Amino acid sequence: MSATPKHLAVLFPGQGSQERGMGRALAEVSSEAAELWTMAEKASGLPLREIYWEGDEAAMADTRALQPAMTAATLGLWFFLRQKLAGVVGFAGHSLGEYAALAASGMLEVEAALALTSLRGRLMAEAAGGEGAMAAVLKLSLDAIEDVVREAGEAAGRLLVVANYNSPGQFVLSGDKAAIEAAAALAKERKGRAVPLAVSGAFHSPLMAAPAAELEKALRKAGLRCPAAAPVFFNVTGAAEPDADKALTLMCRQMTSQVRWIDTMANLHAAGARTFVELGPKGVLAKLATANLKGVCDDCTAANIADPAGAAVLEA
Repeated sequence: MSATPKHLAVLFPGQGSQERGMGRALAEVSSEAAELWTMAEKASGLPLREIYWEGDEAAMADTRALQPAMTAATLGLWFFLRQKLAGVVGFAGHSLGEYAALAASGMLEVEAALALTSLRGRLMAEAAGGEGAMAAVLKLSLDAIEDVVREAGEAAGRLLVVANYNSPGQFVLSGDKAAIEAAAALAKERKGRAVPLAVSGAFHSPLMAAPAAELEKALRKAGLRCPAAAPVFFNVTGAAEPDADKALTLMCRQMTSQVRWIDTMANLHAAGARTFVELGPKGVLAKLATANLKGVCDDCTAANIADPAGAAVLEA
């Protein structure tokens, strides 16, 4: 990768990519990154640096802390690296990460992104305790997944949807716990593998309608503006939407709608992206980019940058 890569897609991870110590090394060398953590703590009312730099797995998994903390950590990387990330053709964020993508593009004020993710995390935590659950299903085709969802939902008599279309071999189901259990059994029968997710509810499904309605009020108050940088490719459609009013409508639907990541990767590629850089821990989205573009783009590359040392990949 050259020092000033062109045809770049910048990706922001979501819930599940958190890890102990995230953002610490950057905050120690960047006052701008440190200030993001201060702003996130003010917005959430939580000691985020204590939780993520010194805490345990259970504390880090609490969505009330996780959402503003992840947003601060990933946006810190963007602001630290933006001069090196030349030639961006598009931004995208997976679920929660979409708020960081909006802020990086200039569509959303940084302070608003931290306030909204703090509220989103609280609302999703408060929605927990019901019968909702989620599971990732691997090794089954889209047609097979859709058959599983239909049959398991009908057998259980409960809500079940595909929440995330992550890659051709990875989908996430969301819905009632009984329906998720039925789907896991069917997936196993059909040579797939279902992995229950450690989440507190049926996210990206109609079961999130109540918290989504509350979040919509705050989203509309914050508002969006036309992107100052490259466009954001939205979860709900997988496509770019430069019109601020239409983009706001998409964000108001995000919590109850599917994450169309397969379409997002395809549309970023069609827009000219050839290098996909994920900013944040673990590298989940870099791996998904590789999976989605396999056999489609021989000259595409994907990389993950989690801390200042990782920026060396931009010089490789």
